[in-house]
Amino acid sequence: MVRHPAGWLFVAAVVASCWAGRYVPPTWTVERVALDVCEDEQGRRYFTFEGRRRYLDAVVPIAEAELRPEALARLNAEGGSPKVTEEFVCIDGTVDGKPHREYCAFLAKRHWAWWSLLPAITAIGLCWLTREPLPSLLGGIVVGAMLLGQYDVTEAVLIPRLATREAAMVLVLYLWLLGGLMGVWSRTGAAQAFAEFMTRHFVRGPRSAKLVAWSLGVLFFQGGTISTVLVGTAAKPVTDRERISHEELAYIVDSTASPIASQLAFNAWPGYVQAFIFVAGVPWLATEADRIRFFFKSVPFCFYAIAAVTFTFLLSLDYLPFIGKRMRAAIRRSRETGQLDAPEAEPLSARELQVSDVPDGYPPHAADFLVPLASLIGIAVGTFIVTGSPRVTWAFAAAILLASGMAMAKGMRLRELVEGYARGLKGVVLGSVILLLAVTIGAISKETGGGLFLVELAGERIPYWLLPVCLQAMTMAIAFSTGTSWGTYAVTFPLAMPLAWAVANAQGVEHPQLFMILCFAAVMDGSVFGDQCSPISDTTVLSSMTCGCDLMDHVRTQLPQASVAALIAGTLWTVLTATVV
Repeated sequence: MVRHPAGWLFVAAVVASCWAGRYVPPTWTVERVALDVCEDEQGRRYFTFEGRRRYLDAVVPIAEAELRPEALARLNAEGGSPKVTEEFVCIDGTVDGKPHREYCAFLAKRHWAWWSLLPAITAIGLCWLTREPLPSLLGGIVVGAMLLGQYDVTEAVLIPRLATREAAMVLVLYLWLLGGLMGVWSRTGAAQAFAEFMTRHFVRGPRSAKLVAWSLGVLFFQGGTISTVLVGTAAKPVTDRERISHEELAYIVDSTASPIASQLAFNAWPGYVQAFIFVAGVPWLATEADRIRFFFKSVPFCFYAIAAVTFTFLLSLDYLPFIGKRMRAAIRRSRETGQLDAPEAEPLSARELQVSDVPDGYPPHAADFLVPLASLIGIAVGTFIVTGSPRVTWAFAAAILLASGMAMAKGMRLRELVEGYARGLKGVVLGSVILLLAVTIGAISKETGGGLFLVELAGERIPYWLLPVCLQAMTMAIAFSTGTSWGTYAVTFPLAMPLAWAVANAQGVEHPQLFMILCFAAVMDGSVFGDQCSPISDTTVLSSMTCGCDLMDHVRTQLPQASVAALIAGTLWTVLTATVV
């Protein structure tokens, strides 16, 4: 008999998703993606997608396209489904009185209205009720599979999604390489030696220890998973020594990852985002260079990112005036008792990695930590400068080889080193499994169309001065329920930017470019907030894993400060839009 509220929630969600998947027909919409088409030496048309050429062998005029909006509207009225889900279309027109042909990809997407949000709501609700992310994510995956009609969850859902390149990267990078490196550092005493070195030369108490973590977050401005891993791994030995609670450290690490990456955007973010913000007829979004300039113009208006970074700086100085009750309790507990986690906490990093296990006679040194870390950063940044994309696996592989070589050169036996490596894998296996499931439920939520449905809730009739804060709220909900900011950009920007342009023209906005910049910043920041605060986000999981924090403790203690920052940002966008635009 089901007694726990979480059990009732799961049973109700499964029944509801089975019913909706069987009896509620999905609504089909078309996503229009502008293509930058070139010709090769043989005159064949192609565009570049994920670094590879895709040739346009079959292009149809828009009047003949099966996925044109009016055709999909007729299918929705009849309860049917399109025969194709991707179509390349050409649109003939004129620009400055001259003939012009535009190429687009029409992508058919579906959603089940509010039912599309059920998998994410189930997973998040179970996380809050049970404080157990593993069964909660599995519950959300099962609910999503029922909605999609994929009743063989193992064969139809888990195996295909765990057999992807993204899942393999999680295993290689975060289980084998990250776990192995942390295990080697634990075995050699490198982390403890580094903490002692920093304490002797730089750290004079809790404030300076937190400032070290904050400064590392600013320094590693690539953002996302690489930032959380580097900062959490490097700062934890120092902050542990100064009785900084793991909740505090996880908040600093998480809030100086994506927010810093969107501010110091000399990374992959502008190149990724610009591909989604082309709007026909908008001169300042015409070319890739124009769109990247537009991205950098928005940086001063990304008020949430600015507030998030400022709040963590003030927290590091103990000057942040508004701190949530749970965070205050964590600070008081760690300072007074030395307990870095709550008594009932279940840190994602196993307790084996919380202490060193140095063999007798081995001399730990800060260089055992600093040299591999420097190589890791150098390779990641260097490959980004040379190739435009950081080779993170190369960086971690080089770091673990260097750390292992240094240990053996100083006399550690191979067997002792392998034992440390195995302990490291054991220490992060739970976090890696949770990360895999978070990736899976993110894919499920995208397939059910939850984000697409939320975007459709906004319309051109909305008052222009409310549009930025509405886009903020919408992207916060999408990113929180899917656990990804970049995935939210891919869903939202192709619809939000044309909407902003249409609203600006329809309502006679005096400064349309500034208006679109504010809308752009709202989408950027709303997505960052949702990703940062979601318990099913990879950066949230990794912040907890590398800081040794309980996942739900991190989420609960981070939310109040992040929510205040989001409220300030929304207020500023609304005031600026109403008074300046």
